[in-house]
Amino acid sequence: MEDTKRMALLGEKFPSMKVNTTHGPKNLPEDYAGKWFVLFSHPGDFTPVCTTEFVGFAKKADEFDKLNTELIGLSVDQVFSHIKWVEWIEEKLGVKVPFPVIADELGRVSNELGMIHPNKGTNTVRAVFIVDDKGIVRLIMYYPQEVGRNIDEVLRALKALQTTDEHGVAAPENWPNNDLIGDNVIVPPADNEELVKERLDRAESGEIECYDWWFCHKKI
Repeated sequence: MEDTKRMALLGEKFPSMKVNTTHGPKNLPEDYAGKWFVLFSHPGDFTPVCTTEFVGFAKKADEFDKLNTELIGLSVDQVFSHIKWVEWIEEKLGVKVPFPVIADELGRVSNELGMIHPNKGTNTVRAVFIVDDKGIVRLIMYYPQEVGRNIDEVLRALKALQTTDEHGVAAPENWPNNDLIGDNVIVPPADNEELVKERLDRAESGEIECYDWWFCHKKI
């Protein structure tokens, strides 16, 4: 039976690929070993919504860097188009784009990662892949061409992933600004009677807070 390729899913290794970028050739995910990276696609250079997104990512680049995370852009435009566009952004808008942009003019990378949706045309949709320091895909988001992304949400999700990894917890809705528990994190639910008692004992001692044995939270 013939092998069919499919895009990587959450928890799987990001597919190994060599790409041409505005910063020269790169090997993904190998060149980013030990670092997280956010790969995001845009429909096209010299377009208004994409320009606002690139400005947004560029202005937040230092915040991603503090989280040991590199940014990588991508579209099906040629590399010279990318170069001229980032030059235009710096010249006209006063914002330097510090991250590489992949020139996927043949669509190989975009097709492998599911960034081209036939019903939305031949350009890439606005996809976001967050990949951890071991090369594992941790989050995937898709936006249509007509809706720009929220860069703060990409940052929030990245911080949540890194925090839950470090502390073995879960993050609630809109963490760290959840309406119920604020910046607390969720303790993994008990899955046996002994853990139920342990959770309730910890709540009684004030170590954690619980609405019930299956819904406990704490500060970190």
